[in-house]
Amino acid sequence: MSGILCRQRVNNSVDLSDFEVSDRYNVDNTGLVCQWPSEDVLAYFCLSHADMFRSKRVIELGSGYGLAGLVIAATTEALEVVISDGNPVVVDYIQHSIDANSTAFGNTKVKTVTLHWDEEVTYNISDTFDVIVASDCTFFKEFHNALACTVKLLLKNVGRSEAIFFSPKRGDSLDKFLEKIEENGLHFSITENYDSEVWKRHQGFMAGDDTWPSYEKHHCYPLMVRITL
Repeated sequence: MSGILCRQRVNNSVDLSDFEVSDRYNVDNTGLVCQWPSEDVLAYFCLSHADMFRSKRVIELGSGYGLAGLVIAATTEALEVVISDGNPVVVDYIQHSIDANSTAFGNTKVKTVTLHWDEEVTYNISDTFDVIVASDCTFFKEFHNALACTVKLLLKNVGRSEAIFFSPKRGDSLDKFLEKIEENGLHFSITENYDSEVWKRHQGFMAGDDTWPSYEKHHCYPLMVRITL
């Protein structure tokens, strides 16, 4: 497989229009800041476990620049991949990436949508997806219940379906999100060591690898959370 082109903003300066979009749509701008490490880990996990996506309908939530969704679309022979974010500026970047990589997707249907977790638009695609993936989407507690409800709505009710989240603990933010998962009647499991290579890198950072001097386990290392109906 040739490389995937993922379009991102290069300018690190603050654009006032970002705040206007954030206020208008009640979304954060973290997807425009950078590609977060949890997204890299999610993309690597999807690449390493392609079988779990083959012939499946998949959606990435809060995708940022959408690396994981692009990887799934290009490498796993999924039936359909929807790459979603609540920020329409981010979604524009994703569409550019989809267009740039269209020849890599084979027969997989790929599209992007602006998806707000607290709006009824989710009902249009409810009971649809075999697999939901997301990374670093549990930090903002004000979105926890809406995100849990969205997961419940989108997962397919018939047959096996699951959501796979990669997220650091970040204080009590992950725990609080999982409380909302349970309150909405969903089930979850947490795995700390889910890949030998990722775990090896984590142990290196914990031992003082100076390529990531500010590394702190609960703030940086993404746990794998599997959520089912």
